[in-house]
Amino acid sequence: MSTIKKVVLAYSGGLDTSAIVPWLKENYGCEVVAFAADVGQGEEELEGLEEKAIASGASECHIVDLKEEFVRDFIYPTITTGAVYEGEYLLGTSMARPVIAKAQVEVARKVGADALSHGCTGKGNDQVRFEGAFAALAPDLKVIAPWREWDMVSREDLLDYLKAREIQTSASATKIYSRDANAWHISHEGGELEDPWSEPTKQVWTMTVDPMDAPDEAEEVSLIFECGNLVAVNGTSLSPYQALVKLNDIASAHGVGRIDIVENRLVGMKSRGCYETPGGTVMMKAYKALESLVLDKSALKFREQIGLEFAHVMYDGRWFTALNDALLASASSFAQHVTGEIVVKLYKGNANVTKRKSPNSLYSEDFATFGADDVYDQSHAEGFIRLFSLSSRIKALKAQGGAN
Repeated sequence: MSTIKKVVLAYSGGLDTSAIVPWLKENYGCEVVAFAADVGQGEEELEGLEEKAIASGASECHIVDLKEEFVRDFIYPTITTGAVYEGEYLLGTSMARPVIAKAQVEVARKVGADALSHGCTGKGNDQVRFEGAFAALAPDLKVIAPWREWDMVSREDLLDYLKAREIQTSASATKIYSRDANAWHISHEGGELEDPWSEPTKQVWTMTVDPMDAPDEAEEVSLIFECGNLVAVNGTSLSPYQALVKLNDIASAHGVGRIDIVENRLVGMKSRGCYETPGGTVMMKAYKALESLVLDKSALKFREQIGLEFAHVMYDGRWFTALNDALLASASSFAQHVTGEIVVKLYKGNANVTKRKSPNSLYSEDFATFGADDVYDQSHAEGFIRLFSLSSRIKALKAQGGAN
């Protein structure tokens, strides 16, 4: 262990990482540099973080603003794939991990560290996501995962460890929920959620208004996309992060974006979680509505296949892989056509697309009308149907003994 001289720790200031700082120093005899990523989790979570890290024994603390990069380079590309994990989860925690891991490696290079560390447990997905990124970006750096090494097993153990070293913490022995927040979403696990038969209480939700308490009047929001990127909300041009913040504010007031799911973790177990993704839910609905206007049947079918595969690539922490690059490149080619405006109506937890237009629209009222038209001869459909169903016809005739 003494071969490690300097380690960069992904630091949140919570109970786990507060204990990891002195533990690394004691067990590895190394300097500990704290690293924290601002991915839009809120100023209250970052306030006083540097002072807390130094008080825990870190030599320095780097807080890196990743908000715009996170939305622009990780959220927007993921939206173009249409990825939704197991039909419901919009991948909020998963999407933040590669940008955080990338920045952590950059800090390690900057300070001359020879190791990286994180506070992920041995039961979760995040250990795979972080270490998969480290392997791709910095295979020469050692990775230290204290939860897989130390003998502490409970919050009480960690609190006793810090108390013995006179390190202050605001954490208590009881922590009802485990939460992870960023600009895209907030996740909730633990407490009554560990019983899948238990309905979430109101105290679970922290980002969105209860749909039952939401306004009785619906609200419409306009989203303008250019080549797959959201560029304006309600007619105002905004940066990627600003656009997401705006949509979060609007949609959360209407209780939009709540899901309660049991999902399959990468490590083999199932877990139950509640997620709030208000702005992201509106953004994804709008994007897919615009896609339906500009992509033909076969293109949309293939894009849907990309989304299904990419959901697992993202969830499993395989961002820095050749497969990820190929899927994103393919989705990007489709996204070049996704330009236009979508209007979404928000009402008591629901987000429904009501208006759509695009200069690349393949919809033609002349062809689609149920009224009289001069552009489509309905009698032509007979020949199409006969050819389209020819294999079924041949099979049936052979079964009847009428064809050789």
